[in-house]
Amino acid sequence: MSYLVGHYNCKLDAKGRLLVPSEFKEQLGEQVEEGFVLRPGLHATCLELYTRKDWDEVQDQLRSAFSQFKAKQEAVLRKYNAGARFVRLDGSGRLQIPKDLIEKGALVKDLVITSVTTKMEIWDKELYDQSVGELDDEEFFKLLSENIK
Repeated sequence: MSYLVGHYNCKLDAKGRLLVPSEFKEQLGEQVEEGFVLRPGLHATCLELYTRKDWDEVQDQLRSAFSQFKAKQEAVLRKYNAGARFVRLDGSGRLQIPKDLIEKGALVKDLVITSVTTKMEIWDKELYDQSVGELDDEEFFKLLSENIK
């Protein structure tokens, strides 16, 4: 498996479109043509952007872990998938972000798009800077040393 690499400052235009950095498109290759899944952030006020392949893998994990025949487990599946949208890049390489997701991600104009293992995250720049600053260096290195073997 190869992971996307990059962190880019971008702008959201007045129509809610984001120009996806050419470096990401280059890394994605033919996957760009398959489209993406965009969903509200799970742990933060941002948006998560998955390639179709990575989204399918997440859905496979959910399917293995939860049963649609158990009410509470189905509620977890429903909540996780709430707000998810299939999106494609337009002919100019822009991603149209639906208005409700712009609101859920608290996106204004200056954005950050960054890679996080199997997905990309789209953040309002101010919120991203705050989020990165929440974890001080000592806690960061402690968590790394406890979880990386």
